[in-house]
Amino acid sequence: MDLLEYEAKAILAQFGVAVPSSSLLHPADPVPEAPIVLKSQVHSGGRGKAGGIRLIKEGDTSATTNELFALAIKGELPRSLLAEELLTIRNEFYLSLLVNRSSAVIELVAHKEGGIEVESRAAEEFFRHEITPNTIAVLGDTLADYLAIPEKSFALQDLLEKLYNCFVKNDTLLLEINPFVLTTSDTLVAGDCKMTLDLAAAFRHPEWRFEQMSTNANFVTLNPEGTVATIANGAGLAMATVDAVKAADLEPANFLDIGGGATIEGIIKSFEKIITFTRVNAIIINIFGGIVRCDDVAKAIIEARKQFNSLPRLYIRLSGTRSDEAKVLLGEEQLTLYPDLPSCITELTHE
Repeated sequence: MDLLEYEAKAILAQFGVAVPSSSLLHPADPVPEAPIVLKSQVHSGGRGKAGGIRLIKEGDTSATTNELFALAIKGELPRSLLAEELLTIRNEFYLSLLVNRSSAVIELVAHKEGGIEVESRAAEEFFRHEITPNTIAVLGDTLADYLAIPEKSFALQDLLEKLYNCFVKNDTLLLEINPFVLTTSDTLVAGDCKMTLDLAAAFRHPEWRFEQMSTNANFVTLNPEGTVATIANGAGLAMATVDAVKAADLEPANFLDIGGGATIEGIIKSFEKIITFTRVNAIIINIFGGIVRCDDVAKAIIEARKQFNSLPRLYIRLSGTRSDEAKVLLGEEQLTLYPDLPSCITELTHE
C-alpha cells in the first residue's frame, strides 16, 4: 500500500524526523501565499517530471493551484495539494530503507546526489548496507563519510535510529526520502517521502486510515441493541468516547474511527451505517481536527440531517483545525457545539 506524501511525512514526524512545515490544501481552500512549494498528492510516481510539483517564489499562486488540481498524473487527479515551506538547500541526497527479499534483511541505500534523476545512476554508485539496531552506530559514521558531511555523523546516527524504528513499527516495505536535504541552516530534512506499507499487516494497525485503503472508517458493532452511537477520529479518541458512554451507564452501539483522511462523503456514509441501529436515540460526535477539518465534519453533519429524516439527536464536540468555521456552520443550523466530551455526556444523561 503506497501512501500519499502528506501521509508518509505525518508518520515520519511522529518518529521525530524533521519535515518541512506544511498544510494540506483542498480545492475550496484559500490559496497560500508565496514563497511556497505546491505538490500534487497522487499515488503515482514521477510527479516532478509530470509538472506536479511547483516552486513559487513570488506572485499570485491561484493560477498554479488551479493548474495542479486539474493536472492528471498517470491518470490520477489530486484531491489535495501539499503546500510546503520553501527550503534553502545546501545539498540534496538520496536515502532509503527497504526490505531486501533476496537476503531477508532491511537494507539502507543512499546516494550522494538526490533528485528526479537518481534512478539513472549506476547501481555501483549507491551506498548499501544492512541496517539493524547493532549497526546503526557504525552506519552513522560510514554514511557521513560517504555523503561527505563528516560533521553530521551523530545527527545521521540519530536519524537512522528514528527511521529504523519507523520502518519496523509500521510494517514498512519501502521508506524513500528523495531529496534528503541538508539546508543552508545546517539541518537535515526529509524534503519528500515515499512510503509503502505491508497491507497484509493491517490487522496489527487499527490506526491505519489512509486514502488508498478500501475503507476510510473503522466501524465495529459493539451492541446492536445499544442506544448511543459514537463517531470520533483516531483509535484512542474513539475508545475514550465509547468508554465515557459506558461509564455514564449508557449502552454504546458501536466504535467508529473516521480516521485522519476522512472526507465529507465518507462521514455521511458513517451516519448511514449508524441509522441501521434501530434503538439508537443519540449520536455523540467527538472530533479533534488535525488533518481532518472540523468544518468538513460540520458540513457532513448538516448534509446527513438533510438526507436522513430519522437521524437521532446529535451531541457534537469539535476542536482543532477550522473549529471556528465549524461553529458558525452549525450555529446557522441551530445545532449546539459542546466544549468537551463530558459536556456532551452530561447533556445526554439529563435529557
